Amino acid sequence: MKALNIPTIDFVGKRTYAIIFSVVLITISIFSLATQGLKFGIDFTGGTLIEVGYEQPVDLSEVRNTLDEAQFKGANVQHFGSTNEILIRLKPQAVSSAKLSSKIIHLLGDDIDIRRVEFVGPKVGEELTNDGGLAMLYALIGILIYVAFRFEYRFALGSISALIHDVIITLGVFSLLQIEFDLTVLAAILAVIGYSLNDTIVVFDRIRENFLSTRHTDPKKIINGALNQTLSRTIMTSVTTLLVLFALFFLGGEIIHSFALALLIGVVIGTYSSIYVASSMILALGISKEDLLPSEKEEKEIDSRP
Repeated sequence: MKALNIPTIDFVGKRTYAIIFSVVLITISIFSLATQGLKFGIDFTGGTLIEVGYEQPVDLSEVRNTLDEAQFKGANVQHFGSTNEILIRLKPQAVSSAKLSSKIIHLLGDDIDIRRVEFVGPKVGEELTNDGGLAMLYALIGILIYVAFRFEYRFALGSISALIHDVIITLGVFSLLQIEFDLTVLAAILAVIGYSLNDTIVVFDRIRENFLSTRHTDPKKIINGALNQTLSRTIMTSVTTLLVLFALFFLGGEIIHSFALALLIGVVIGTYSSIYVASSMILALGISKEDLLPSEKEEKEIDSRP
């Protein structure tokens, strides 16, 4: 009876369309990253972040003009949560936070409320940029080694290709829409790598079991069967995760808006890549039942165990 509840969707048969779709998304993402780049936040560029509250709605153009006249060139001013709150980003200043706060109050009026002032030096920002890139690289290398030992090198290449696919597209969306990229977004991308890998490992585990337990020798049928068998688990995990992320995105406030958006994009793309990208890669690399059978040495070790 259980077999009757398993869907029979031809995922493998549609892999050509999926590959074209992925290539288009990756091409757009790389083009945007190469031409526009990422809009790095103060965590990476260095500077001063000031959150200001007003009693009445504030006109952003007036604030920008006031800051320009006071020689705060290139100041970035935007609403933060409501029209009564603004976020001001300034280039690195050669004054203390206390003096800068006093100067902003003097310029914008005594009735404003300085809610927070954050300062990041340019050297610290550069170090965070380098450390963030290295963290992502080390994570991918560690995953490659782990999957290669647990499964087989074709599975490792398949999982890494899916993870790189997810990261590039997520970064591409942030570059294309020029959404601020800060440390919280970097943390979200690292979380996406873990989520996508977990999803891919579940699929790969079922593929390996099917290869070893079935008499069929057609890799396409075996992979298709594994994808359908794990589909309900994949959908349930993705949907429940997305429900939480939508709540964070719409109700969590401006501070975690970018973080929630990065996770939303990553979970959707990660679910898609675990079904199409990773499985298509191991199929293209020519995985077979013989590749997964234990060697004679491993069989002797298994037989000698009590």
